[in-house]
Amino acid sequence: MSLGASNMCPTQKRTLSCLLAGRVGKRPKQENAQELQEAAVQLLNRHQNLSDLFLEVGSPNPCNFIRKENSGQKNAASERPSPTIGGSLLVNELRRKAGELGVPVAALSVKMVVERLLDLTKRDREQVMLNSTQRVQLSVLFQSTRELLSLEAFCSKLFWQEYWRDQKQPMLEVVHHLHTQNILSLEYMLESENGVRSWLMSELRALCGRTATEEGDGVPQQVLSTVVTVLVRAVFEETQDSAAAPCRRLSQVCRSVLDDMLSWVLDTLDSKQTLQSGETAAELWVQMFDASLCGVSVSPDALRRFFTHSLTHTLTYRPRLKVSDAIAMQREWGFAKTCRLLSSLFRKLSVIFKVDELLSHLQQVLETHEVNWQHVLSCLSTLLVYNPNAQPSLKELLSRLLSSAFEGYDLENMITAFLLARQGALEGPGVFPSYSEWFKMSFGGASSYHGNSKKSLVFLLKFLSDLVPFDPPQYLKVHILHPPYVAVKHRALLQEYVSLTKTRLADLKVSIEEMGLYEDISGAGASVQPQCQARQDVEKAISLFGSTGRISATVMEASIFRRPYFLTRFLPALLSPRVLPVKPDDRMNFIDSLKKAEKIPAAQHSSYIESCQRERQRQQDSKGVSVGNDDDNPQEVLQVQLQEHRALLTEGGSDGEVSAQLARISHTLSIVFPERAEELVGQAVIKLHVDESTFPELHNKVVNMILRSFCQSLLDASRISPPNKQSPWASPFVNILLGHRQLLTALLHRMWDLLHNQGASLSAAHVLGLAAFVVHLHASQAQCPQVQLCPPLLPGPVSVPEALTTALPCTTQTNMLFCVRFCVAAVCYGLCRSESLCEQPQQQQYNPCGLYKKLLYLIPRLMPDVRRLPIEASGESEYVGADKQGEEENCGLWKNVTDTNTTWRKSAWALWKHAPFRLLVKFPEYQFSFSEWLAAELRVQRSEDALSDPDRQEYQQWACQQLYLPSPVDQGGCAGDIRKVCSHIFNAVMDQQTVCAQTQENTDHRPSVAGTCLPDILSRLQEIVYEMELTSRSQRTQDKNGHFLLDLISHRCSVTSDLQSISSELSLQQTLHTWNRVILALPAVMLVTVKTGGGKRTLDCETLMEHINQYQRKGCSPAGLLPYHLTAHFLKAVLMASVSCDCPSGEVNKAMSLISLQCPLLLVSAGHWWGRLSPVLVSLWHRLTDGQPLPQQLQVLADCHLWVCSSKNGVSCPVPSAPPLLLAACLHCVWEGQGSGQVIRTSLEMLGQLTEQHRQLLVFLLFLCVTDLLTTFLTPQGVKGLQRAQELCKDILTVLVDSADWLLLFKSPCSEKGLYQPVAVVTSDEYTRLMPLAFYSLVPHLNSEVLEKTVKAPGFLHTAVLCYSSLIKLFMDGQTPCPVTEHPTDQMDPSHILTRAQQVLLKTISLTSPTSVSQYQLNQLEALCVDLDPEVAAALVSHLSSFSLSPELDFL
Repeated sequence: MSLGASNMCPTQKRTLSCLLAGRVGKRPKQENAQELQEAAVQLLNRHQNLSDLFLEVGSPNPCNFIRKENSGQKNAASERPSPTIGGSLLVNELRRKAGELGVPVAALSVKMVVERLLDLTKRDREQVMLNSTQRVQLSVLFQSTRELLSLEAFCSKLFWQEYWRDQKQPMLEVVHHLHTQNILSLEYMLESENGVRSWLMSELRALCGRTATEEGDGVPQQVLSTVVTVLVRAVFEETQDSAAAPCRRLSQVCRSVLDDMLSWVLDTLDSKQTLQSGETAAELWVQMFDASLCGVSVSPDALRRFFTHSLTHTLTYRPRLKVSDAIAMQREWGFAKTCRLLSSLFRKLSVIFKVDELLSHLQQVLETHEVNWQHVLSCLSTLLVYNPNAQPSLKELLSRLLSSAFEGYDLENMITAFLLARQGALEGPGVFPSYSEWFKMSFGGASSYHGNSKKSLVFLLKFLSDLVPFDPPQYLKVHILHPPYVAVKHRALLQEYVSLTKTRLADLKVSIEEMGLYEDISGAGASVQPQCQARQDVEKAISLFGSTGRISATVMEASIFRRPYFLTRFLPALLSPRVLPVKPDDRMNFIDSLKKAEKIPAAQHSSYIESCQRERQRQQDSKGVSVGNDDDNPQEVLQVQLQEHRALLTEGGSDGEVSAQLARISHTLSIVFPERAEELVGQAVIKLHVDESTFPELHNKVVNMILRSFCQSLLDASRISPPNKQSPWASPFVNILLGHRQLLTALLHRMWDLLHNQGASLSAAHVLGLAAFVVHLHASQAQCPQVQLCPPLLPGPVSVPEALTTALPCTTQTNMLFCVRFCVAAVCYGLCRSESLCEQPQQQQYNPCGLYKKLLYLIPRLMPDVRRLPIEASGESEYVGADKQGEEENCGLWKNVTDTNTTWRKSAWALWKHAPFRLLVKFPEYQFSFSEWLAAELRVQRSEDALSDPDRQEYQQWACQQLYLPSPVDQGGCAGDIRKVCSHIFNAVMDQQTVCAQTQENTDHRPSVAGTCLPDILSRLQEIVYEMELTSRSQRTQDKNGHFLLDLISHRCSVTSDLQSISSELSLQQTLHTWNRVILALPAVMLVTVKTGGGKRTLDCETLMEHINQYQRKGCSPAGLLPYHLTAHFLKAVLMASVSCDCPSGEVNKAMSLISLQCPLLLVSAGHWWGRLSPVLVSLWHRLTDGQPLPQQLQVLADCHLWVCSSKNGVSCPVPSAPPLLLAACLHCVWEGQGSGQVIRTSLEMLGQLTEQHRQLLVFLLFLCVTDLLTTFLTPQGVKGLQRAQELCKDILTVLVDSADWLLLFKSPCSEKGLYQPVAVVTSDEYTRLMPLAFYSLVPHLNSEVLEKTVKAPGFLHTAVLCYSSLIKLFMDGQTPCPVTEHPTDQMDPSHILTRAQQVLLKTISLTSPTSVSQYQLNQLEALCVDLDPEVAAALVSHLSSFSLSPELDFL
């Protein structure tokens, strides 16, 4: 050392480069490099430690060693290190030393490198990787080695021989560096020594184990990746010399290593089924099956061959399970129960293939190898879950397998198809159809695979029979409940299989008797317990009973042929104790019907009633419900799974990972809701009880958890991207919920409660989440069952979105504001979600038409500004043309909805101008028609409306006259026809009144008529009718408009009265009541037509009279009398229309004369109400005619009223010249208010003294009193009302005792009534049918003297027999009215009346002279009674045929 180096610390080592540099600076400069080299050699001679020299000539800063290695082997091969001065010096020294020793330079260098390497890589027994210090030193050593190799002073092969001999277990990382530094290739190492293969296996496993338990720096993964790349390339890369023997040997070695490592992974999975991520050594090797790890150094074709080989190896690994084992154990191999690491392996092996390619390869493996069925079926489940599009491909594969099986009668293809179909069904209906559905589709029809020949049928049944010993019970039940199609002539073959199956089920202790009545078992879920199945049967039976009103044949048959199940399962489930409702529901009615049919034992029914009473008492004492807590709480498991699902969405998890998590959630839901793991065929309707919902506390918590998770997930996803750019996570989430019927039922009840009862209290986040949830329910409505609202707010079962739309009323300001917020959120989400879809049907998929229509109704109603921009289906407005938004504006619409600082008005305004929103109205289902608008407006509560009275009037006028009047008919408008506007309003009012009348008990859901906007709508109708009237007068078309309103009601009533039943009569009466209310608000002149003919204008009352006779007559209450307001309105119509004629007074006279002949009901009503009508009509007439005298016919009415008033006061005055019916009506009106019977009898005596011509008055008066008598039977008037009516009728009969005219009132048909035919069109048909009851309620109470005279009246016997036979028929048909009084007497009892009628008739027969009845008449009378009352028939024959009759009588 020179003095120049003395200033450094003696302990500090300096490299050769530093020493040389220092000495160059202090010594004289050498002339050339050769001199410098010689000087260095002299220095080295004094320090001959070659091992240290290897370090001296190396790189002093190997910090980037690992990073340089990763640049690739090609770069390492092409970039040989340039010889440095240190390398040259080292080579010279090695040559000198080798010359001294007499050995080759390469041998010496190899020896020195091996010694140094062994010294550097000393390790503990458990050490797998180098530490950082060793790694730095190794880098220096290998760099020096590369320089020697470049100077041809090093032999790589000799080095490996020496190193392998001295180091029995080389460290894999050292081999990795040798390979990546291009010192020695891994391929050469593998084929050079026999023990390398086993060493490599142990090192790979140790490395995987070390990485699984320690946190590394990434070096182990790089080592494994390099090794896998070399192995894959050696085996699967096709080269020109691949056929050479060394290449074949290398390929075999590498293949065996890959196969053994994969086998090690599979063995690990078999030994431990529940492996957590990061806790197993095998997981690191599974991560190597990644296309990105070795895709740079391996060609795509080689990678595909590697993955194909690995997949085949996995599917065929240890095929120890037989097909029979697979059939029995298949349920445990679903995706949710498969080891997550195995699913990850299948997923990685499948990622570079298409679904069709995977299934094709799967089929090929099944055809050519013995397989591990657990792996095969788990692979299929993974494929279905992670690939939503795999279902069609699997169906196609199953179809090919079945076709091939039946073509060649191949059992292998058959069993393969069945196993694959069952495996798909295990994943639920959101992934693949249920097994029962697939079995029915494949074998349930005549065109199925086996339907073409008997041989095919025998093949199928033989195959199913062979499966019987191994099939689980749920599959056997499917085969029994949905047997394959069999022609009638081959039924015996099927029966043999059914018998065998039932025997097997009995051996398994699965009772055939305990199979459900409506059971539809699927292999997807666990078999349903008998108690659960019985409850399902009960619900289905009650549902059918509620829809048909009869006990289903299945239940009746079960009560006879399946009596054990019926008594021990069905009835206990039906008679489970509960709190009985006040009003009997379908369940109570069903139980009562079964009891009446003697299907429920009396003791069991009594016990049920007592249990229900105890249940009511228990609930009154305490309403708490205890819920047990299990150690393994599925609620907590589900909560964790939902959180993991949410984390996948926020962290950008792949679609496959999200699908896998959803499959796990579905499995947990099947535990919480065990009764239904999928949709059941045969129970396709869910009952949604809108008033109350009683579900277990656990179910309610789970439902709330699901909805909360969906809302949170939507918000998280929306913060990252708008709906059209989000992954399709929401639809699969909703689809798994649809697969659980019980969950869906609870979910819908909760949704109804939130939307209908708690809408105003929901936050913006809840509104947005629930709106999106409804949108996805709409998108998946093909998989949704129908929903029946209870009570039935809608006519029948509807879709789930429509049912939830009903939960959004628009009746008050509060729920209007919530509804518009909810619908704006839903439609904005649906539009944004569907903007990436080009086809129109797909665009409609995410936009519920019910919510869209609510916006068409609410936005113009609450925001007057938008009325300037009406949405028209015929074309786009100017704003739409200028508002063709790009993707950014569409995203802005969604941001507008989710922005908490934006009001709903701004969001609604932006949506209203949004082009896709306006274009939806072009589709018919999205058009909001005038009828729908009227129905919605009529439900609004005026006192709680968001609009004031003037604002509401302005809005309604805009809607009627500006929006719907000019709109085309096919778009829900009226095409400018003002009559259509009137017709729509009229029908809407009628519909609202009918619905409210039918659902009066549902006051919470149907607003009362009193508080609705009905007065406002009637005002709009008045405005339009007045406009129509003025238009018709100016255009002289009044004769055409006169029948318009009457035609409307005629059409309506004709539809209502099609059925002859009590219900149709009640419906008709309700329709007429509503019509009368509407018509009274309209101008009376619209009811009568003014015709123009022959130069004259005359009245036409034909339509009005026909309307009264045909419809109003049936709706009168009491019968035979129109209400006062209606009578006045009809008469006003005549007077007001007459002023348009040439001779008003003459036209009124003609009209009233015609009314007296053809419309006696209006005449009777006018006479009855004249005391109140007179001042109104007289005043009207004087106003219309400037004080002209009353028309003659109106004066006749006034005279009749004056006459009866005089009679009432005891003043005798001449009878007016008026129709007898009118006189009787006036007299009857006066008598109604007459309390004294003496005054009435005095008046009758005066009437009895009148001429024969006026006897008709008494007969008509008797008719009106008989009508009162019948009214007492039909309305609650008490006993006194009955007695008074009877007394009045008896007093009239006393006067008419000498006349037989009154008997004509009881004749049938109407043609036999003679002069009294008008009575048939005065009263209702019901009263006409009950005339025999009135006859025998009156005649038996006559005193004996009057009765004897009455019996002797001509034709009395014939009338008595006719009424008696008719009375018996009424009694037998159950049409006799029951007394409607608190204390009915025998006089009102139909059975008592019938008994008295027989007595009177027998007495009449005994008092009748045989000569008064001809033999022909006697035969007629006998024919009437012979079947109804033989005793009366015998009396007729014995009393009236004993004398010979004269020829004259016989001729009669």
